[in-house]
Amino acid sequence: MKVTQEVLPDSQVGLEIEVPADLSQKTYDQVLNKMMRTVNVPGFRKGKVPKQVFLQRVGVTQFKAAVLEELVQNAVDKAIKQEEIDAIGNYQLKSAFEELIGQYEPGQPITIQASVDVPPRVTLKTYTGLSVQAEEILPDPERVDSTLAQYQNNLATLVPIEDRPAQAGDVAVIDFVGKVQTEGGDFEEFQGGSGTDFQVELEEGRFIPGFVEGIIGMALDEAKDVEIPFPDDYSQAELAGKPAVFSITLKEIKEKELPDLDDDFAQEISEFETIEELRTSLSDRYQEEADDKTKANKDAALIEALVEHLEAEIPNTLVQKEVDFLLTQTIMQLSRQGIDVNKMLTRELVDTMRQRTRPEAIDRLRRTLALGEVAKQEGIEIEAEALQAKIKEAMAEVEDPSQIDPDRLKQVLTEELLQEKILAWLEENNTVELVPEGTLQTEAIADAADAIEATASAPVDDAAAATVDVEATAADDEAAAAAAAEPAEASEGQAAAQES
Repeated sequence: MKVTQEVLPDSQVGLEIEVPADLSQKTYDQVLNKMMRTVNVPGFRKGKVPKQVFLQRVGVTQFKAAVLEELVQNAVDKAIKQEEIDAIGNYQLKSAFEELIGQYEPGQPITIQASVDVPPRVTLKTYTGLSVQAEEILPDPERVDSTLAQYQNNLATLVPIEDRPAQAGDVAVIDFVGKVQTEGGDFEEFQGGSGTDFQVELEEGRFIPGFVEGIIGMALDEAKDVEIPFPDDYSQAELAGKPAVFSITLKEIKEKELPDLDDDFAQEISEFETIEELRTSLSDRYQEEADDKTKANKDAALIEALVEHLEAEIPNTLVQKEVDFLLTQTIMQLSRQGIDVNKMLTRELVDTMRQRTRPEAIDRLRRTLALGEVAKQEGIEIEAEALQAKIKEAMAEVEDPSQIDPDRLKQVLTEELLQEKILAWLEENNTVELVPEGTLQTEAIADAADAIEATASAPVDDAAAATVDVEATAADDEAAAAAAAEPAEASEGQAAAQES
């Protein structure tokens, strides 16, 4: 079979295939016999239909189309094997199928034009001598104290107060009724805007601006109206920006008595015997977190510089595969949030998500190809012993090993170890200048804004919102002390293996 190859853009190979007469006739006969054995024609037993009756029943054009589908697939498969082409994905037919139907005659040669995707053509102009900057992240020197203070606050004893007004830091028990201004100018109660025996921590930022401030200074059993507008960016659109009034009755005032930061405190909230051991553990944890962020910044800077020197033609097959992977990850995250993705994901929405995800998929592939080319050029590989040790370490942290796909786990950990080794090599053979945190923040701020916007636009079930839905999110460090004594979370490799 004569095959002529042509190098096409985007890592494709064009094929002009001259299908010989014998293959043309053989395919025709095979399809004819197969279809005649299965077609039902009234008045004839299955498999005993005369050829002319069969063709009249099916239609010559439709039958030729069926033969050509088989013939094209066979011809392309044979051409790929004959020419030893490393094809990925399925072929794309370049010849007009209608024209092929008109040209095709059984037992006569026919020429087919098709293309196939091949592995990306990659050129990395340079990967040594690079000079990059990365932000150095230092731990917050006050974070240990603020974490311990948060735990003190959580374990505080509430003591009733009767001889003074409410002040910042107290816990107040109130009844309240909230009313929002309507378009007609009247104030009407709104759903979720009232509460009885509602406990409020009088701390700035815990509720919509003005709510806590309105309670501070109230005396026991005092009742007052507090006029405050809902913020313009309030989460419930029907309330955002509207004037409101809250009728509040102060029923109890409680003062917090904090426990001492001593060894007993450390033993109550952690596995440590002394407060100094707990402080050291938290300090070490935050230092490790800062070091990890610094390393991530260095890795990102090196990869970004590396990709600038990459020339790569990426076939659409790989791009679509990466898009599918990213969409699957997004859908799994939505499912874990309790969202019914079957109702949410329409065909139009999925198509839109594919289009928006494509640039990210291409960027990920370019980074992967750049790192892979470094490994190829420098012969960087993972030792079997190191991989087995990593697998053993990962499996030791898994509660239910039956939920882990061992092949997927091996693949993921291999990729992780290889990337770590490549990045370590790049750091040794290039220059990374550490600069203070915030120096290179412009792009980071834009990325963070995009992430926040994406989170805000995601559908969220708001049915469980608290009373007025104004309480702010608790501090990130609330569980940090306990976490210092808890087992580490499963690695990305284990998570990926479980998800698959």
